[in-house]
Formats: sequence, structure tokens, C-alpha cells
Amino acid sequence: MKEKNNNNVVQKDLIIEFFKKNPNRDIKHPEVVDWVVATYKKRTKGGVFRDPDRAIRQLAQSGFLIKVAKGIYKFDPKQVNTRKLQDFTAAQKAIILKKDGYKCVICGKGRENGVDLHIDHIKPKDFGGEATIENGQTLCSQHNFIKKNLKQTETGKKMFIHLYELAKSENNKELIKFCNDVLETYEKHNINGHIVWEK
Repeated sequence: MKEKNNNNVVQKDLIIEFFKKNPNRDIKHPEVVDWVVATYKKRTKGGVFRDPDRAIRQLAQSGFLIKVAKGIYKFDPKQVNTRKLQDFTAAQKAIILKKDGYKCVICGKGRENGVDLHIDHIKPKDFGGEATIENGQTLCSQHNFIKKNLKQTETGKKMFIHLYELAKSENNKELIKFCNDVLETYEKHNINGHIVWEK
């Protein structure tokens, strides 16, 4: 539903206007928010733009914007007309389920364990991931939810930190070393540095 005010200013249209004025440029999230909030207030004579973050995310999910990285978006007039956010067909889903042995690729649980299975884009649709067999994987509903809310590398790092803590509590030296090596690889490549682990 489009958010309107008394002056008929549509919030989503304001974001679209901003990106159309700034095509083919990687734009950080705060720049967009500052402009749309100030412009909305001016055009509505004091109105407050509610939740611009959500509106920006929705435009990226619909394919209007390209999500370049976390908090960075781009409008490409050529691509917006051709880009389609694809969903897997029933036939593709069947092939991916079979390929993954009808089990979640993260925890190994399947329907016999009472979990719902989902077909997930390995490279997310928001980042241009296509609905191909190669880009599909089977996830249980819990890990699909986690992946949607934490990027895959973040999910992995959190799981290894948890495993590392468990190994320390059990004094499992082999597992401690393995987790330590994996987590140091995250640090070496500067991946998900905002997730801190203590050695």
C-alpha cells in the first residue's frame, strides 16, 4: 500500500524520483534517506516520512533497484526494464530437492524429521541471483529464515563461534583447532568483522 499524506505525496514515488535523478551511481543508504526525508517534509509542509528503509528494501526486492552491497543501492535504467526476480519452477524445485537428498544442506534434517524444506537462491535474488539449478539449494525453514536475516557468511561465522565455544567447554582440542582455523580465515579475508569472537 502506498503511503500518502494530505498533499498526495507518495513516499515510494519520492524514493523512485531520487534514484531516477541519480542513475548508474552506487549510493549509500544515508544519502537516500536524508534526501527523501527532507524533501518529504518540505513538500508536505512538515510531514514525517515513516520508515524509508523499508520502502528502499521493497524497491530492491521488486527489482527496481540493484543492491550493490549492504546499505548501497543503484538504479540502472537499462537493467530495471529487463531484470526479473525469478522464482524456481516446480520442476526446478524437484531437481534441487533430489540433488540435495531431500535434506537441508546446513543441518541435514529432512521431512522425516518434521521440518519444512524450502528451495533457496544461493546468490540472493536481491544481488541478481537467478533461478537456476546451480544457484539453488535446499534449506529447512529455520535455516532459510536465518539466511534471509543474516547473510550466509554471517550465519556460518556465528555457527562456527558457537561450535568453538562448545568445543572449549568440552576441551575438544581437535575441534577447537578446526574452528580456530576457520574463524581465522574469516579474519584473514576481513569477512564479517562486526561479528566478534574471543580466542
